[in-house]
Amino acid sequence: MKMSQLFGTTLRDAPSEAEVESHRLLMRAGFIRPLGAGIFSYLHLARRAMTKIENILREEMDAIGGQEITMPVVHPADLWQQTGRWYQIGSEMGRFKDKNDHDMVLAMTHEEVVASLVRREVQSYKHLPRLIYHIQTKWRDDPRPRAGLIRVREFTMKDSYSLDADFDGLDRQYQAHYQAYFNVIHRCGLDCIAVKSDTGMMGGNLAHEYMYLAPIGEDTLLLCDACGYTANRQVARFRKPAAAAEEPLATQKVQTPACKSIEDLANFLGVEKARTAKAVFFMAEVPQEDGYAEKFVFAVVRGDMDLNETKLANAIQARELRPATEDEIKAVGAEPGFASPVGLKNTLVIVDDAIPDSPNLVAGANQVDAHLLNVNYERDYNADLITDIASADDGSACPECGGAMRLARGVELGNIFKLGTRYSDALGCTFVDRDGQERPVVMGSYGIGVGRLLACIAEQHHDEQGLVWPVTIAPFHVHLVLLRGKGSPQAEEMSDRLYADLRTAGIEVLYDERDESPGVKFNDADLIGLPIRLTVSDRALAQGGVECKLRNSPEKAILQVDETVAGVQDTLCSLQAEIAARLAPVEYNR
Repeated sequence: MKMSQLFGTTLRDAPSEAEVESHRLLMRAGFIRPLGAGIFSYLHLARRAMTKIENILREEMDAIGGQEITMPVVHPADLWQQTGRWYQIGSEMGRFKDKNDHDMVLAMTHEEVVASLVRREVQSYKHLPRLIYHIQTKWRDDPRPRAGLIRVREFTMKDSYSLDADFDGLDRQYQAHYQAYFNVIHRCGLDCIAVKSDTGMMGGNLAHEYMYLAPIGEDTLLLCDACGYTANRQVARFRKPAAAAEEPLATQKVQTPACKSIEDLANFLGVEKARTAKAVFFMAEVPQEDGYAEKFVFAVVRGDMDLNETKLANAIQARELRPATEDEIKAVGAEPGFASPVGLKNTLVIVDDAIPDSPNLVAGANQVDAHLLNVNYERDYNADLITDIASADDGSACPECGGAMRLARGVELGNIFKLGTRYSDALGCTFVDRDGQERPVVMGSYGIGVGRLLACIAEQHHDEQGLVWPVTIAPFHVHLVLLRGKGSPQAEEMSDRLYADLRTAGIEVLYDERDESPGVKFNDADLIGLPIRLTVSDRALAQGGVECKLRNSPEKAILQVDETVAGVQDTLCSLQAEIAARLAPVEYNR
């Protein structure tokens, strides 16, 4: 490709709306252009890089038995209604009506479509196991797109779906994906970790996320350096500090003027936060026999901990969870800032599992400016559910080894889910087993974002001058720069011949033959960030050949003209070998 013909230009300055380095550099280097909030066009350089990412995905999926298919972007709504997600997912789902007034859905993911295919194509155990995948455009109407390609509304995903006769088969395919995703990400030159995560709208009983650790990440992770435990904060477990054993004391009401926060209360009474009970109120849509109904939820954690809303929502199977208003709190007999579950009725009381073992806590008296001393679970109140609903924090004790965990920020690159039979049951995906019994197909779902991978590679691989692409996904291998001599055609003739020879050898070349100054050409080469730069000039020819420079090194060398192609091939092999050395078996994080 000649630079004079390349669609898209480099920019001297990044647009003001660019928030993170990958966004700024991909815009400046002519890779992407915005169309609307969270909607981008991918120009030729980006398209070539993304195609290479997609081909890596194909190779790794094919290696574990995947078969590529293509599924529609537009779905009939009745599939999503049968699984219930039409009603569970809010405004992020793209909904519209076709000309026949039928409800339709823009694909966020394809579990429903896969299940629809499976119930037609799989009838017998002889048709299992199977693994299908596709690379497809998705739409999620995110209200807060940000950070360029990190958080968008329209995006490209590789989705794969495993189909098995039993859960042992699902385990095997899940673990195969677990390793394959590390292979994909490492082949793209990225570092990542796998963390346990919330299953969210996907459902199922186990999920992992692949995280690129970076300050720009929106996910908070808990990491234990001692034993390797990792989890998204949404689901992270931790060892809770044990309360001292005490005999229950008599309850006593005390005045606590203006002590609406745990910190104010602890300071006023001269007690540790761990000696208090923290009340948090929600309205939640929870399942009932005839559907979903809104219930008032009174959640209690110890005062030295914070409530984890994801854990709470999962515990009560809430479809929606929102903070209760002051009027709603008062309507159940509680007092905002001074509330406790003691004496309340018609509420769903959920307490953290540390509460029953924490005697003589200070809790609200459900009266303004008053609290109760020595409140004890079971004697003074009971809960509808006791479970872990507290959030792990920096320094929390690891649930596996007890070591201090640390917080980190991460960008989610991909995720894998053990779906089980949720979608098979909803859509009637069954097969006949060896004994002639009808059983549901066991499914897994595995997604990885192509555009987000591209952005994170740019985040990790850049310097002050621009992008520094790994050889595996660089749009071209070589940036060939012609510096024309004054009145001498030698450099131009040599450069044209080298361009042809490199292409004949199967080396991908971006040829800057434009009539621009050396400074402009070198700046553009650094900004675009291809692995190898070759410069043909009268000066280099006078020194015996062609100047060669790696993008990730300041060193320059002169290659003999007739040895340039072979030298480039050797260098590319070395760069490829560096990436290949990153691939290794990864221990499965159960």
